[in-house]
Amino acid sequence: MKGFGACLLLLSGPLRIAAQEFKDFERRVSEFALPNGLQFLVVERHDTPVVSFHTYVRVGTADDVTGQTGMAYLVDRALFNGTDTIGSKNWPEERKAVDTVEETYDRLEQERNLGPKANQGRIDTLETHVRLAIDAAARYGIPEAYVGALHEIGGVDPARNTSADGTECSYSLPSNRIELWFLMESQRLQKPVFRDFYGLRNAAAEDWQKRVAGSVQAQLFGALMATAFVAHPYRNPPGGWPGDMASLRRPKARAFFEKYYAPGNVVMTLVGDANPAELKALAAKYFGSWQAKPLPPPVPTQEPPQTTPKTAFVENAGTAQMVIGYKRPNQFDKDDPAFDLLQVLLAYGKSGLLHNELIANKHLAQTVETSSTMPAGRYPNLFLIRVIAAQGHTLEENQQAVDEFLNRLKLQVVPGALARAKVQARSMVYNRLMTNPGLAALLGSYQANYGDWRMLFTSLDDLNKVTTEDIQRLLVKYLVPAGRTTAYTVLPGASPRPVQKAGDQQ
Repeated sequence: MKGFGACLLLLSGPLRIAAQEFKDFERRVSEFALPNGLQFLVVERHDTPVVSFHTYVRVGTADDVTGQTGMAYLVDRALFNGTDTIGSKNWPEERKAVDTVEETYDRLEQERNLGPKANQGRIDTLETHVRLAIDAAARYGIPEAYVGALHEIGGVDPARNTSADGTECSYSLPSNRIELWFLMESQRLQKPVFRDFYGLRNAAAEDWQKRVAGSVQAQLFGALMATAFVAHPYRNPPGGWPGDMASLRRPKARAFFEKYYAPGNVVMTLVGDANPAELKALAAKYFGSWQAKPLPPPVPTQEPPQTTPKTAFVENAGTAQMVIGYKRPNQFDKDDPAFDLLQVLLAYGKSGLLHNELIANKHLAQTVETSSTMPAGRYPNLFLIRVIAAQGHTLEENQQAVDEFLNRLKLQVVPGALARAKVQARSMVYNRLMTNPGLAALLGSYQANYGDWRMLFTSLDDLNKVTTEDIQRLLVKYLVPAGRTTAYTVLPGASPRPVQKAGDQQ
């Protein structure tokens, strides 16, 4: 179920949800598409004069090509740097200055591409000229003009995310500002100028590296992905590899945008105090001129089968922790609902079976979390288990306890546990449906990823059909040592040791 993994830690509220309530949600959804392929979903909620807007583009970090990782992440941010009418003091002069930047940068790259025959003195001179040209072009821009304009018209709850499979943008506005949203969003997606691209590139790369350097969890996830996947771009960090990000060019970013930001590759969802007929007229007015383009192809790279356990480590002086990833099929596989329920079954609050085993019963861990889909679901991915060891206990103890517990679960699922997990899973979805931003995000995500927003509701029926035998078959087939990758922490300077031992037999 797309987006299911992110719901786990957000669950609260009632646990028993009537099926009729989901039917009520489903009946309130209107949909239409423009001739260029751009899709719209609308849900009327007139209790408050506010509308939540959500734009989902089917392009993510998995679409970055070799040598240009970080491009999807950077393009998303560049689209908020304004247009020729928003954010420029003098667009005709700014455009000339930007052209000068690219011409100078081209000469620099030509010299660098000479390899051993390159003239280092000329490279140094051209690097200086590039910096001066970038500074000159930046003087024409008005920093944060686009985002500032959103705030001025009442925009709240802004959220942006570039995942492996998609790029999302959302915020809410007063309902009397709907047409301004259409104006600004159409400008953002049809007329971006990639203003101050190189300043943004350098800032984004620095920001990403700081975030990774400051988070052992991010480092573990990065090590896990780069080890678990040897070919598929799911192995790449969202912010790109440092060497790639530093060499990204504005023309290549423009080409990436033209390829993936096609109207037919975009879903827009509006939830709140709005009239579908009026929205359809506004959509035609502001997005009707957006030229249709061919839809981009899926990622062709296939990950080769994994046949043995893998490990990776990260040095960290803090609390010992590890992440365990098991190879699993994509979100379109018949077992996807069972993976979602397994996530809840293992680690939903204090009732999670693995939570009870490692924390309540054996006191080996202080944190146990799971995610059914990592980093995303369009292609084969990982089922994830994260463990932070309790004080006085080791990761080896926790790994062995995880292995022993999963092996027991393969033989018998605790009576009643699966039924409870189904109720909890439905409540997780229901809680997101209760808010306008949550409903907009879910509908847009399902429409973009499955081609039909109704899958959000039929997937709930699929959850109810999962049996204990399905869970056991899943465990036996996928949660096995041959498909496992473990990333764990070691003390600085310590010799890394494999954390899996007793569980490595099938």
